[in-house]
Amino acid sequence: MHNVLVTPEEVKKIGKLANLKLQENEVNLFADQFTKTIEIINQLNEIDTSSLAATYQVNGLTNVTRADSVDLSRVLSQELALREAKKTHNGFFVVERLIDSDIE
Repeated sequence: MHNVLVTPEEVKKIGKLANLKLQENEVNLFADQFTKTIEIINQLNEIDTSSLAATYQVNGLTNVTRADSVDLSRVLSQELALREAKKTHNGFFVVERLIDSDIE
């Protein structure tokens, strides 16, 4: 089994990527929890399941589906959909950028 240690620096990087503001005590707590989770996953990966059949679901239920059809009475025209938009360009909504490019 591989000993994997998730460092506080890695937790900070994950927090930054997820746009989370983490307190120092949370960073250390999450580093410990991530490490324990990976250790459990590694233990599960060591179990030999080669003789077991794949199980996709266990309750015997099936999906209830319907035909995919367009209800034209509920479709907005492009003009109506964009009418209240603050900013548009070539028939599309324009929104502000949400992701920072300075993430390492």
